[in-house]
Amino acid sequence: MNRLAGVTSPYLLQHADNPVDWWPWGQDAFEEARRRGVPVLLSVGYASCHWCHVMAHESFEDESVAGYLNAHFVPVKVDREERPDVDAVYMEAVQAATGQGGWPMTVFLTADAEPFYFGTYFPPEPRHGMPSFHQVLEGIVAAWTDRREEVAEVAGRIVRDLAGRSLTHGGTDLPGEPELAQALLRLTREYDEKHGGFGGAPKFPPSMVIEFLLRHHARTGAEGALEMAADTCAAMAHGGIYDQLGGGFARYSVDREWVVPHFEKMLYDNALLCRVYAHLWRATGSDLARRVALETADFMVRELRTAEGGFASALDADSEDAQGRHVEGAFYVWTPAQLREVLGEEDAVFAAEHFGVTDEGTFEEGSSVLRLSRTAEADDGARVADVRARLLAARELRARPERDDKIVAAWNGLAIAALAETGAYFDRPDLVERATEAADLLVRVHMGDVARLCRTSRDGRAGDNSGVLEDYGDVAEGFLALASVTGEGVWLEFAGFLLDIVLERFTGESGQLYDTADDAEQLIRRPQDPTDSATPAGWTAAAGALLSYAAHTGSEAHRTAAEGALGIVGALGPKAPRFIGWGLAVAEALLDGPREVAVAGPVGGELHRAALLGRAPGAVVAAGEGPDAGTEFPLLAERPLMGGEPTAYVCRHFVCDAPTTDAAELAAKLGG
Repeated sequence: MNRLAGVTSPYLLQHADNPVDWWPWGQDAFEEARRRGVPVLLSVGYASCHWCHVMAHESFEDESVAGYLNAHFVPVKVDREERPDVDAVYMEAVQAATGQGGWPMTVFLTADAEPFYFGTYFPPEPRHGMPSFHQVLEGIVAAWTDRREEVAEVAGRIVRDLAGRSLTHGGTDLPGEPELAQALLRLTREYDEKHGGFGGAPKFPPSMVIEFLLRHHARTGAEGALEMAADTCAAMAHGGIYDQLGGGFARYSVDREWVVPHFEKMLYDNALLCRVYAHLWRATGSDLARRVALETADFMVRELRTAEGGFASALDADSEDAQGRHVEGAFYVWTPAQLREVLGEEDAVFAAEHFGVTDEGTFEEGSSVLRLSRTAEADDGARVADVRARLLAARELRARPERDDKIVAAWNGLAIAALAETGAYFDRPDLVERATEAADLLVRVHMGDVARLCRTSRDGRAGDNSGVLEDYGDVAEGFLALASVTGEGVWLEFAGFLLDIVLERFTGESGQLYDTADDAEQLIRRPQDPTDSATPAGWTAAAGALLSYAAHTGSEAHRTAAEGALGIVGALGPKAPRFIGWGLAVAEALLDGPREVAVAGPVGGELHRAALLGRAPGAVVAAGEGPDAGTEFPLLAERPLMGGEPTAYVCRHFVCDAPTTDAAELAAKLGG
């Protein structure tokens, strides 16, 4: 019996009609394996994963494969986005054993959840040196039947090895000027001067590293840091990784030139990049950065916002093409003939030149991914806008990619921060309102009555899985950004609730952080990873939120916890800066103070806007007026108006500048 009907995960629901007798993750599945004396097949993926779909169609929808699976295993399906803790623990085992990882992830476990054999995608027939999935299953059954003691020994050794990997800390000294300078030097060496970004193919958007580079430039004036950030942002915005018609970014580029993306669109990428481009505009005034920030924000609201006011997780890479085939990128790519059909001959020639559409194609079967040509910036803006609008309208008639509409707390926290700041910078109160609505949903549905976060929800119903550290850190970050923009102190209060739980439940004795709470489900090891993946590590996300909250409130406990967590950045930053970019960005805020800005005056006024546009790394802003302002924001306590005019106060390292009523003077104090 397939047991996936009725769950909240769209990924699991995609498998609810499989002939495989899937179980969701839980003790019941392992008790069943123990009762039957069979191993567990753990299959981990996510709803917008292309190769997850492929393996599902080839194997999990096949009656003969399903029959063999059901007879010899207890099959367990996990959505990695709902259970990042389960994913992290077993992915670490996969990478340790095979040297690589990815999704779908396929792991074979004992009834004690101990892994003994690993893989990712397995084809239906032997291919490229890989065994078929059926061969793998038969091999596992043979080993389980004939060499059970050997299997148990392997599983026990793997678990012991994983347990030995726990980080005690990784560093005790706070990251300082030398460590950040070394991190910048290593990034410079790994930078792709020709195409922007870091490393080769596949190339991922380095949003957290760019945030570090922007903050480092703001603090030190290092032009090389700003140049790497700006050039990378320009290269991505001109490339196929950016949706030139509808806005928003794909997951990554399969090539180093940003031409052909892996077409899935994730909320977290777009939230992080929206904020980065807004911050790049704040630093440079770039028209391109402004356009991309706003288009990306509008994409999130238009295509990812749910009826409940939150933001869905992703759009699939695949959709139906004109022949009814379910293929990757079908919604986004164009041929010259398709351009002519929509635009007519003359405009089609113009569009092909502007967007790099060729007869040979840059993708599959002669199709091209739209990107901006080298001369595109010089093209007639009105004509470009007209062509773009007509192509977008025609694209809307195509079969759309599926949407994974579960709400992930952490990713919505990232979206709240991005939309709140983008709305404030560009006078778009509607974006601030959308951020507030998403925050309301997190409080109502994800926090409930006890201020403990649940990881996901769907259709307004909370999921069963507890929030992990990144949920607490990213949601607190979103609430703090919203508090600064709206002047509503309740968001500062909610951030404090969450960060108190981080102190109580996620923090070790020597300052290290864990990805799961101390009262969460006990896995074969307690996951703990300070390095960034596609999103900021929970460790450094929490450190950043703790630091900001301490600056707002003067809480020594939160400041101490932030500093204790940042020792890992001093250890890893100089060695692997590409994988701890958000930690480096938080370290920049630490070195700068961060500055505390109190605006005694109207929210949205000239001084408040100047404070928000200040480039001082990680500066916190409190704005408000009236007798209760100091109650909502401690920074506003005993901050009187000067001469009856709105007044700004800037403090840093326990030293305060003279108050000012002049927006230009405030901007100068904050690097604006």
